[in-house]
Amino acid sequence: MFSAVSLLLLSILSLASHHSLSYAAPTTSDPCPPYEAFSRSRSNKILSPGRHQLPLQRPLERCRKFPSPALEKTITRLRDKIADPDLFRLFENSYPNTLDTAVLWTGFAARDASAPDSSDAFDEDLAFVITGDINAMWLRDSANQILSYLPLLEPSDSPKTIAALFRGVINLQSRYIKISPYCHAFQPPPESNIALGANHAYFLNKVNPPYDRSKSFDCKWELDSLASFLQISSEYHKSTGDMRPFIRYSWVQTVKVILDAVEAMRAATYTSDGHIAPSGYTMTGQTNRATETTSNDGLGNPVKWTGMIRSTFRPSDDATIHQFLIPSNMMFAHCLEAASAIMAKINSEAAKNLTDRMRTMAGEIRAGIAKYGVVPHPQFGSSFAFEVDGYGRPNLLDDANLPSLLSATMMGFVSPHDEVYLNTRLFALSEGNPYWAKGPVLNAIGGPHLGPGRGWPLASIVRILTSLDRTGEEAKAEIMAILSTTDGLGLIHESITSHNVKDWTRP
Repeated sequence: MFSAVSLLLLSILSLASHHSLSYAAPTTSDPCPPYEAFSRSRSNKILSPGRHQLPLQRPLERCRKFPSPALEKTITRLRDKIADPDLFRLFENSYPNTLDTAVLWTGFAARDASAPDSSDAFDEDLAFVITGDINAMWLRDSANQILSYLPLLEPSDSPKTIAALFRGVINLQSRYIKISPYCHAFQPPPESNIALGANHAYFLNKVNPPYDRSKSFDCKWELDSLASFLQISSEYHKSTGDMRPFIRYSWVQTVKVILDAVEAMRAATYTSDGHIAPSGYTMTGQTNRATETTSNDGLGNPVKWTGMIRSTFRPSDDATIHQFLIPSNMMFAHCLEAASAIMAKINSEAAKNLTDRMRTMAGEIRAGIAKYGVVPHPQFGSSFAFEVDGYGRPNLLDDANLPSLLSATMMGFVSPHDEVYLNTRLFALSEGNPYWAKGPVLNAIGGPHLGPGRGWPLASIVRILTSLDRTGEEAKAEIMAILSTTDGLGLIHESITSHNVKDWTRP
């Protein structure tokens, strides 16, 4: 059974993990107005009786996208367990938010996905979960959003259940990855009849391999996107024991696509005879932001072979400086190991070969991190670098977005008591981290996505979840800081200027 504190943190983590929100409580003029505007007001809303008087931000029942009796029971059960009324209101607003607002469509795959009007459907669940204020489905974000409902997940073959929602995300992500394994955000499936989203970056970016913008919304190669698919797959299987999504449909083929794609991104820049090696993915962009494009005509900065996998972009959608992004390689190695347990249960020669490949690759990545990713720090001792290139040039920082170095224990890569991790944690939560935001409003890790001086509540949540403080004082201080930085809206912001509580991005 998950504790009230665990559920509270999961709720906040879910809300902080996706870009924003989408629908809100109706007004008299519009039964279900867009949440982007509605969420910025406290007017005509029920306020919590605590010091912060936070408004209730849930849609009315008729406007909720994915009703869940299990969710409502959980909210009712915790009403008496979270004593602080403002803190409960934050939970009440946060935990249901994905189900209330972001599950835009659930249904079943058509037998012929190219002919969505066919009435000949079968039982492959699909679920289109948008990334907040953007009408597209990010692999990483949709997995994180749905994984927050693990405490509610129970085996069920019925549609419109949490189990069906998990299966729907797994199956749709599987389809997306087979379409374009290097892309990270995708359009609605044709079965949904949802209008396609527009992304003008398509006309500014040169991506190879090219992608179909009617299927992929954006195409930045981020290793953690594929890790997220493996993560939600293994968590669903561990919680339910259900093998159907992995045997009945195309999960095995998708894992092969993943392994082939990442193998092409392990290569060094130069071949043994000094030629430029082919790259599985390249990208250049017309932009005034260095984080939105790459060097060397899309190849990125040179790397040597390390056993790790190059990631052109970080989970923040910002370009890497050195392409071996350690947090993403940590996550991918761990998720490969976890998902290989599913593959090992599938009785076929192809599955046996893939199991061996998954475990071998995970071991090689771990060895690469140990050899190249642990570096001396003059103040904190041996620590994990954020990025490396195999040439001995580490990039020392941590970023708020997940996966991060701070989250290495949370993702299961390393023990919470590991000395290198503890040194890294001290570094990440200090002024030694170039993106540590310090001030009277919030002290937290930020990142280059929005620039220096902006703390991300997401990083504060990860700090709580990785704390070894038995007194609970560290967690309490961070929770109270998060609670005081909603600017009276009762919602988690993407970032907050550390010296001005009213200067925030995305409610």
